[in-house]
Amino acid sequence: MSTHRNREALAGWAFAAPALLVITLFFGVPVLAGLALSLTDFDIYALASLGNLRWQGWDNYVHVLTLPLFWQALGNTAYFVVLGVPLSLALSLGAAVLLQSRLVRFKPLLRTALFAPVVTTLVAVAVIWRYLFHVKYGLVNYALQGLGIDAIDWLGDPHWSMPTIIGFAAWKNFGGNMIIFIAALQAIPDDLYEAARLDGARAWAQFRHITLPSLAPTLLMVSILTTAGYFQLFAEPYVMTQGGPLQSTVSVLYLMYEEGFKWWNLGLASAVAFVLFLIIVGVTKGLIALQRRLTGAAA
Repeated sequence: MSTHRNREALAGWAFAAPALLVITLFFGVPVLAGLALSLTDFDIYALASLGNLRWQGWDNYVHVLTLPLFWQALGNTAYFVVLGVPLSLALSLGAAVLLQSRLVRFKPLLRTALFAPVVTTLVAVAVIWRYLFHVKYGLVNYALQGLGIDAIDWLGDPHWSMPTIIGFAAWKNFGGNMIIFIAALQAIPDDLYEAARLDGARAWAQFRHITLPSLAPTLLMVSILTTAGYFQLFAEPYVMTQGGPLQSTVSVLYLMYEEGFKWWNLGLASAVAFVLFLIIVGVTKGLIALQRRLTGAAA
C-alpha cells in the first residue's frame, strides 16, 4: 500500500514538474533577483560595469520610507483604492443583479456591451477619456456648459484629477467582476428566493438575507483581486496626467517606474516594488480577517 502511494506521489510530481519549472524560471528567479537588486545601488553605472555595483543592505528601504514623495504616492494610491474598489464592486454587483433579473431583456447584448471595456486596450481608451474630459474641447464640459455649469479642468485640477481617474478605472474594470458575480448569482438555488417570496420578503430583503450571504466568498475573492489590482495603479496616470497636476496622481507604481526607468535607480525602484508588495499582502490579510469576523458575527 505504501509503495503504491509513493508511486502515485512520484507520478504527481512528475506531471507537475514542467509547470513548477516554468514558475520557478519565470517567477521565482525574477523575484529573488529583484529582492537582491533592492539591496544594492544598481544604477546606470552598474549597467556599464558590475564593478560599480555596491551593497546597500536595507538602506534603500530606509530611504524609501523617508522619502516624502513615496508617502504622497502612497496616499494617492490609498485614495484611489479606498474610493475605486467600492465603486467598482458596487457597479459590477449592481450590473450583475440587474442582468439576472427577469425585468431586463436582451441580456446577452447587454452583457457584451458592459464587458466590452475590459477587453479594450487601456492606453487607447485612456487617450479617448483624456479628450472627453479636456477642459476646452471635451464633450463632458460641453454638456455641462449646456446645463449652465462652468467648465471643469478635470485632469488639470488637483481636486478633480484623481476622481476622474477613479471613474475611468471603475468604468474600465467593472465588467470583469460583473461576469464573476453573474456566475455566482446563477449558483444560488431559486428555491431560496421562492421560499422568501412566500414568506412575504420583498426584493431588498431577499438581496440582504439571501444574495449577499451567498455571495460572501465571491465578494471576498473579488475584493482581494480588485484591491491588489488597484494598488498597482500606473497606466491611467501615466497616459492621462503623467503624475500631475502637482503630483496629485503619482502612484507608488508610477514612482517605481520613474525611479527605475527615468532616473535609473533600479535598486531603489526594486525596494519600492517590495514595499508595495508587503502593503498588498497586509491589506489582503486584513480583508480576510474582516470577512472572518463578519462571518462569525453573522453566525
